[in-house]
Amino acid sequence: MITPIKLPREDKEQIIDKVQAYFEEERSETLGNLAAEQLIDFMIQVIGPYLYNKAISDARVLITEKINQIDDELYAIEKPLQSRGRR
Repeated sequence: MITPIKLPREDKEQIIDKVQAYFEEERSETLGNLAAEQLIDFMIQVIGPYLYNKAISDARVLITEKINQIDDELYAIEKPLQSRGRR
């Protein structure tokens, strides 16, 4: 089951403002709140999974690096074993 990506209302309102400003500045078009929100919802639906998966991949790499560092540190603190040879 795939859970849709949902943003807090405050975050979405900030994004709406930025999208409206972009359209005004770059395209000289006025985009209403509803149109901006629908565009954002569409972009989240289309691009969101790619960004989410990239974030998961980046986190996986970071965690793997940290685990390898910890593993190296654990090897460094291991106590040497005395061999049981004949006396």
